[in-house]
Amino acid sequence: MENLNRLLESTNDFVSGAPLVILILSVGFYLTIRLGFLQVFKLSKAFKYAVSDEENGKGEVTSFGALCTALSATIGTGNIVGVATAVVAGGPGALFWMWIAAFFGMSTKYAEGVLAVKYRKICSDGHILGGPFYYIENGMGKKYKWLAKIFAVFCLCVGIMGIGTFTQVNGIANAVKTFFDPNNSYTISLFGTDYSYTIILTSIIAALLTGLVIIGGIKRIARVSEFVIPVMAVTYFVSCFIILCLNGEKIPQAIGNILENAFDFRAAAGGTVGAMFIAMQKGIARGIFSNEAGLGSAPIAAAAARTNEPVRQGLVSMTGTFIDTIIICTMTGLCILVTGSNAPELGLEGVDVTIRAFETGLPFNSDISSFILMICLVFFAFTTILGWNYYSEKCLEYLSEGNKRIVGFYRYLYIFAVFIGPFMTVSAVWTTADIFNALMAFPNLIAVIYLSNVVIKETKEYFFRAKK
Repeated sequence: MENLNRLLESTNDFVSGAPLVILILSVGFYLTIRLGFLQVFKLSKAFKYAVSDEENGKGEVTSFGALCTALSATIGTGNIVGVATAVVAGGPGALFWMWIAAFFGMSTKYAEGVLAVKYRKICSDGHILGGPFYYIENGMGKKYKWLAKIFAVFCLCVGIMGIGTFTQVNGIANAVKTFFDPNNSYTISLFGTDYSYTIILTSIIAALLTGLVIIGGIKRIARVSEFVIPVMAVTYFVSCFIILCLNGEKIPQAIGNILENAFDFRAAAGGTVGAMFIAMQKGIARGIFSNEAGLGSAPIAAAAARTNEPVRQGLVSMTGTFIDTIIICTMTGLCILVTGSNAPELGLEGVDVTIRAFETGLPFNSDISSFILMICLVFFAFTTILGWNYYSEKCLEYLSEGNKRIVGFYRYLYIFAVFIGPFMTVSAVWTTADIFNALMAFPNLIAVIYLSNVVIKETKEYFFRAKK
């Protein structure tokens, strides 16, 4: 087992290490230049489109519903746990490099959204099929269908074996257990192992709720996401805002530490590598993991949007990266810094860092503060389960050429995976998920670069029509 874990870790370091990070940033930088910093000059228009429906648009859900479905898969443990991990391992400067990843990632997300709508397939019954597999096949040509299938297989694996199921429900179960039964006082023996009763109940409830939602398809997933995501995002934002208001005098110092550490060339503790490079590595990697720009998952949801204009949906998709990283991750990072929860002497890691920030920063009893964070983490993770079910279903639909029986069976398999998730050993699962997550990015980025001229042409034509 140790040999397997070492092999997985080595593979993960190679696949999702520097080559992937450099490739994603390079694509984002290239698109940013060619699009004339569209993410800056068209951001207000993008938010306007996100909350207003297009008249006579074709699709299954509103643009806002498609955005919330995409956000449901991205806003999750990465925003709460991932930020804490990056700040502790890479220092405050990691937050700055998360911003850089998000800034250039917005251009990539825009391009993905444009291509998703332009090359999607609208069936006679109004059913929508779209995503990287279709803009690879229909945009690059049939001879690249093998590349489309590779993407679909990797994305399917991420959904059923990693980020979509095991890791998310395991995170939910651990959050609930930490709050209700931290000392493992109440256990039930299953298969020779003692589990907290909270783990058992979480497993059953999560599977039932997942089944009730995903059996209803994209429209029900979008409706749930349209309600849960805004409510939880606002709840989390308000909680962080309260912490920052109560520690307002520390914010300038925190921002100063972020900028200083982001460009600190001095050797990091215990080594010769500059602190700047450690901050850069951790920040960019966690930023990409959080907003998924370049991975190719969000375009699958964007393709279902009720719109006839690829550029319009591209702009809406772009706002997802801004909300996920620039707003929510920044709030998390600042709360950690102003409360000092990242101090090395505390010895905290992962979610415990954010928990301490909430417990010490909010003007409530520590139990109430922990409960608020637990609820946010649970719902963010649950909507990620829903979002990734939709992504992986569409991949399977593409691979099986629309076989409804196979897709129907897969839904029950997905529910079962959610049910057993809390009982899985999560370390190897996380590593496997990261590998597949990285692998699906390569075919998608190849397609985005190959079709970048199409994105530029669509953009110019749309804004030319808009002016007239």
